[in-house]
Amino acid sequence: MLHYALIMLAAGLGIPVLAALNAALGQHIGSPAAAGVVLFAVAFAAALIYSVIRGPAALMLLPEAPKHLFLAGLLVAFYVLSITHVAPHFGIGNAVFFVLLGQLVSAAAIDHFGLFGAQVSPLTLMRAAGISVMALGVWITQLA
Repeated sequence: MLHYALIMLAAGLGIPVLAALNAALGQHIGSPAAAGVVLFAVAFAAALIYSVIRGPAALMLLPEAPKHLFLAGLLVAFYVLSITHVAPHFGIGNAVFFVLLGQLVSAAAIDHFGLFGAQVSPLTLMRAAGISVMALGVWITQLA
């Protein structure tokens, strides 16, 4: 379990770095959309290489997958394009704080209802309080 936590910590550390780098690229070339295209091209190449190394047989099962599962790609595109556009104007910290707040609320709903096959984890008063504390923290950062 510790290795999963460390992997996700590394992913979390990378989100603001991704936002800052891609926002800077978008500013440098004058197009957040083009910066998003570059990001996705590099990400696609990395994912393809990883998939080939791990065993490309899984790619053959894609036609059998429920089509609604592919909407995840649209969500990641929305995230990358929106943070690339918004972060230079709103600040990396502010943008990531609101992303984090959205993640907490969405994750709580997904876990509470077991959506998309997730393990059910009811929204308790303690979890709701934690989300509320996070929301308060986001609001406080906006006042600063």
